[in-house]
Amino acid sequence: MHKITMLGTGLIGMFYTMTLHGLRSRDQVQVVYSRSAERAAKFAGDWNIPRWTTDMAAAIHDPETDVVVIGLPNNLHEEAVTLAAKAGKAILCTKPLARTADEALRILKIVEEAGVFHGYLEDLVYTPKTLKAIKSTQNGALGKVLWARSRETHPGPHSDWFWDKEQSGGGAIIDLGCHCIEISRSFIGKRVKPLEVMCWADTQVHPIEAEDSAVGLVRYANGAVGQFEVSWTFRGGMDLRDEVSGTEGTIWLNHWLRTGFDMFTSVGEGGYVAEKAEGSTGWIFPVGDESGSLGYFEMFADMLNALDKGQKPVEDFYDGYVVNAIMDAAYRSAQSKRWEPVNLAVWRGDAEADASGVLREYDAQHYLIKEEKMPDGQTKLILKDKASGKVIQKVVS
Repeated sequence: MHKITMLGTGLIGMFYTMTLHGLRSRDQVQVVYSRSAERAAKFAGDWNIPRWTTDMAAAIHDPETDVVVIGLPNNLHEEAVTLAAKAGKAILCTKPLARTADEALRILKIVEEAGVFHGYLEDLVYTPKTLKAIKSTQNGALGKVLWARSRETHPGPHSDWFWDKEQSGGGAIIDLGCHCIEISRSFIGKRVKPLEVMCWADTQVHPIEAEDSAVGLVRYANGAVGQFEVSWTFRGGMDLRDEVSGTEGTIWLNHWLRTGFDMFTSVGEGGYVAEKAEGSTGWIFPVGDESGSLGYFEMFADMLNALDKGQKPVEDFYDGYVVNAIMDAAYRSAQSKRWEPVNLAVWRGDAEADASGVLREYDAQHYLIKEEKMPDGQTKLILKDKASGKVIQKVVS
């Protein structure tokens, strides 16, 4: 059983506490910190938390808790991690780990030098569908992964600090791109080194200094490409989708808008619809179990099981650091309008990766490029001569 200090009473703190207290969990939040006394007191009452405070250090040093969960604005992560590491507590931090790769690297060094458990709370790699898809990919169902595309778009964040570049570190890329980048890494392989990024980003709608839309490509050492699409300008709710393409198969995942629960109502649903829903009448898309659909149960189960067993969780602060380094390259690329290298001061993956193509032999003389059944029932083969390099076609009845 773990007793937890929860830092933060916003939407993410609520989701985390809801998950930890759900299903009669033995792991409970014992103290909650907020910068607002009013919010802290209400949050503690809503979730039956014994103690609340507006003193971060006091919350972290609470003598009864052994785990600190950080659900604070991005600019407060380093301070919270520093305090928790000095207190010798296990630390779980929401995404993104930091505002920049330099800040993330300092955070990583803090926890490693203190020797404390650290987990990176990247919930979207833990959704049940994603876990199944990643396992299938690791088992070879798609062959060699060539391309992974992840999309997260919605009308914009729920709290003011997200829109303040100084506090958040950026816009849609730092808020949503961190999810998409880690999802693609999980499919391509987290031991495969990200090499460079090409990114477009712009502020299309909102009167802010940060970007509200971006599209990026991340090239990996094995030749695979990760693509992220993020926006705070999408109308109609929250769109979470992933696609993975390999030499032997394809995966499509839709996590939010089109999951099989569609409702039309002329009078309104009568309650909460779903996160980022823009209306409650007409066609709406309720979500039966938000915490389950977003991977929170599996995420906290992995974190706390790993802590109990003295093992590394699926996602730790090193993963958060790599994601920050990729996002840094994306921001540089958006300015330079060219491919920018991913600068990793620390790389713990494979030294090399096979970036060669996948060749399929047809016979001793030819490679098979494509095989297709035609409308007349015959099979057409596209072949390449191994010696000459000439491409030919062959029809088989």
